[in-house]
Amino acid sequence: MINEYIQAALSRANYEIIREEEPYYGEISDLKGVWATGRSFEDCRNRLSEVIEGWIMIRLRKGLPIPPLGRYRIKEPKGLTIND
Repeated sequence: MINEYIQAALSRANYEIIREEEPYYGEISDLKGVWATGRSFEDCRNRLSEVIEGWIMIRLRKGLPIPPLGRYRIKEPKGLTIND
């Protein structure tokens, strides 16, 4: 479920070249605050995947909603307690 959501998010990513040490920049506008940079497109995409995973975990921990991406949804299972 989480892997499918991450793949759906990555398919919506926007990438651009910026003038920085890590010139590849990627973001997912559907997921506020989700962005990454990298030395190559592949590096940026891999980092973006890691950022998405962390973003999901933080939102689950805080009880915040995770927006659906097409048919992909992540909801906190009932009775789940995520401790620090």
